[in-house]
Amino acid sequence: MTRRTLIVNPNASRVTDERIAEVVARLRPEETLRTAHPGHATDLARVAVGDEVWVLGGDGVLNEALNGLRGGVALGVVPAGGANVVARSLGARERRISVGRVNGRRFLFSAGIGVDSDVVRELETRRRAVRGRRSSDLEYARAVVGNLLGGYEPRLEVAGMGRAAAVFVSNNDVFTYAGPLPLRFAPAARFELGLDVVAPVSMTARTSAWLAFRVLSRRGLAGAGSVLAGHDLDRIEVHCDVPLALQADGEDLGDVREAIFEAERDAVTILL
Repeated sequence: MTRRTLIVNPNASRVTDERIAEVVARLRPEETLRTAHPGHATDLARVAVGDEVWVLGGDGVLNEALNGLRGGVALGVVPAGGANVVARSLGARERRISVGRVNGRRFLFSAGIGVDSDVVRELETRRRAVRGRRSSDLEYARAVVGNLLGGYEPRLEVAGMGRAAAVFVSNNDVFTYAGPLPLRFAPAARFELGLDVVAPVSMTARTSAWLAFRVLSRRGLAGAGSVLAGHDLDRIEVHCDVPLALQADGEDLGDVREAIFEAERDAVTILL
């Protein structure tokens, strides 16, 4: 008989007492644990009983649970956040996948330094701390456009590839979503493979508009002019000229001078 633990983020945008009761009735977990603060799901997953740890919440709390998950335990997803990238990208009830690590922290679908990490810091770390809620998709779009128009000059080095303005590392063809729209930075990336990297050499307002068009048209950045790219990699080293923001699965991991991205192949079973 399968034994389950349910971890609930009570502050997720689509979590209510009624929803929790419905999920408990369906999963019949041995224990239901509620997170009380950021990072709490990692601690809860480490001590969770059973063969499966299910998470009711968004991608952030799912990432936390992944980082506390014991070996051999499956990770279940009940989407209840804003973007729900993992749940929307998997397309299957059960799937064995690889995951990424950056500076030792696991991630399920994407990590980066540059435009994405700056937007995460502005909207998730700063605004959310003040408002107590997730920013809207429109606010995300405005922040991305504003940052792109400001431009990014080369300020980091991808080892063995060259200088770049930003780095996007993906474990899935969908890097993230803008509302219903999937943003595909590296369309060749797959959950079952290693890591894909795309790194624009320079991002002026003009070149950023062209790169945005490629992302929205599902062509991705690999193959575009002045973009460094790698597919199905086990390790990617990035060295920054100055401390730059790093994000993983939409979580602000602080400023770094160096980021080591590694693939952890055939790492975990994901359940939906």
